[in-house]
Amino acid sequence: MRALTIYAGTDALRRIRTRGLNAADVHAVPAAAGGPKGLILTRLDQFIFGEWLHDAAHPIHLIGASIGAWRMATACMADPIAGFKRLEHDYIRQRFDPLPGQARLSSTEISARFTNSLQSFYGDHIETVLDNPRYHLHFMTSRGRGLLRRDTPWRTPIGYAGAYLFNVAARRGLGAWLERVVFSSHPTLPFGTQDIKTTACRLTTKNFLPALQASCAIPFVLDAVHDIEGGPRGAYWDGGITDYHLHLDYQVPVDGVVMYPHFQQAVVPGWLDKALKWRHGYTDALSQMVVLAPNPEWVKTLPNGKLPDRRDFNHYENDFDGRVKVWQRAADESQRLADEWAQWLDSPDPSQVQPL
Repeated sequence: MRALTIYAGTDALRRIRTRGLNAADVHAVPAAAGGPKGLILTRLDQFIFGEWLHDAAHPIHLIGASIGAWRMATACMADPIAGFKRLEHDYIRQRFDPLPGQARLSSTEISARFTNSLQSFYGDHIETVLDNPRYHLHFMTSRGRGLLRRDTPWRTPIGYAGAYLFNVAARRGLGAWLERVVFSSHPTLPFGTQDIKTTACRLTTKNFLPALQASCAIPFVLDAVHDIEGGPRGAYWDGGITDYHLHLDYQVPVDGVVMYPHFQQAVVPGWLDKALKWRHGYTDALSQMVVLAPNPEWVKTLPNGKLPDRRDFNHYENDFDGRVKVWQRAADESQRLADEWAQWLDSPDPSQVQPL
């Protein structure tokens, strides 16, 4: 394998070495926040959800934050392969050109365009997604507390400064400012919630789009979504703030695995932990996890030597076609990840699996 790297937690690695791995072993699939980085996984998603996991006879929990929530909802469509192809096409070609006389769009204008995009993408599929017999869907959101209970020009920056400082002291301190709210199509969460304050809510046809938009609502880029039906009142932001890479206390059967298509090896707990390198390491909570990630050396062969990311919007600010070309090439190259995973499944080689 040149493009794909496979990592496994302690229990998952032992299982692969003794019993191998098949679709029936998978009980949960997390999907990280990370914006355009998620593009590198859409071809892998097509294979995993369009072909491989069709062999699983039991329900599988899909947990997503931000772009990960968008990906996991797409996996629940009647035709996930077609859904992921459209997701790749639409995401690459999204544009936020300012109106005449504007330097850039406001967060409110970007939010309105994003609302229309989600309505167009999922409007006719929500019931099918929620009623999927194979997958239980969970959207991660971050609800503000204290100063952050409302999104305003002065409360939000002060509140996030406080959240950052409390989080540096201890991850549990983040809960004083932000609460994890999970909107789920199934009443049982597949992970423990002892780390920070958590509320579980039912995901319905009425709150599906607001909850999904909230899970993608990057602070200061999009507006918070307020007072989502079925959830506690308040301002809801990107699920990646509390759960950036979904480093959770997964609760799956002892012989099961958490299958994680990810854009890197490290599973960072929260968005505010990105600079806190001591929180990027392995913990026992990941013991049943298998991570499929692009090889860092292969990533260097992609356009600009990196994965697509949000900085590209500024870099290609006046060159929409240039950004589309670069992102599309990266997505096309990512087919190698799917091909190499399919090849490994056909001829499993435990020696190619590294400790997480």
